[in-house]
Amino acid sequence: MKVFVISDMEGISGIVRPAQTHGGDPLYEEGRRLYTEEINAAVRGAKAAGATEIVVMDCHGAGKDYSFNSLIPEDLDPDCEYVVQDEWTEYVEFLEQGVDAALFVGMHAMAGTGDGVMAHTVSGVDWQNLWFNGRLVGETGINAALCGTWGCPVLLVTGDQAACEEGKALLGEGLTTVAVKKGLGAKSARLLPPPRARELVEAGAKEALSNLGAVEPYDPGKPCEIKVEFKGTTSPAKLRYRAGVESPDSRTIVSRADDWWAAWKQFFF
Repeated sequence: MKVFVISDMEGISGIVRPAQTHGGDPLYEEGRRLYTEEINAAVRGAKAAGATEIVVMDCHGAGKDYSFNSLIPEDLDPDCEYVVQDEWTEYVEFLEQGVDAALFVGMHAMAGTGDGVMAHTVSGVDWQNLWFNGRLVGETGINAALCGTWGCPVLLVTGDQAACEEGKALLGEGLTTVAVKKGLGAKSARLLPPPRARELVEAGAKEALSNLGAVEPYDPGKPCEIKVEFKGTTSPAKLRYRAGVESPDSRTIVSRADDWWAAWKQFFF
């Protein structure tokens, strides 16, 4: 069984403040340790479920050269391999080879979620809202669509309670979720201690992989329209002349193509 662990930092237990997720900040090193150990918990659960190949992909943009490279390599479980990518969503080789299931660890809620810890979509500075064929989505939706392009189902979402609820609303009741904290605002939460959170993530990963058919691979639909509302006008102005991209107003772009992956590539890279 081949398993893809896709991870983000904001949904990890013990992480509440932006300083824990920004490369180079004093609290970032604490965040990296918490991050790596919670990913290890998912890897242990996958191994217990019978996974024979596990690849971890860090999807946290920490800034500087830490973007998509926030793991502590020497502390990572030796029974997995990990990917450092240059641009988010560019690594698809493992998916192209055929992956049985994806586990999402440390997810945060989409922008505008009141009880989401550090909730945002892609860029908290630039992005306001994102829609796939008219459905409002966040980063769980993006990663699920990426996996779904190659027929890989997402079976587990861990993070704060808001992220888990968002995952179930998008992917269905068959999704296994593990909430390691409950947001009280953008920078406050009630949290499980990390050792307890890791136990639950490990158990959740094992349980999720016990039924590979519990969740269908996510497909936003064909053809696909991706709409992005930005907070300012600079990004839409740069993207509006891309092939397949329109700008209906000064803060919005729309990308249309035959499927999600084609529509995404038209503007994101």
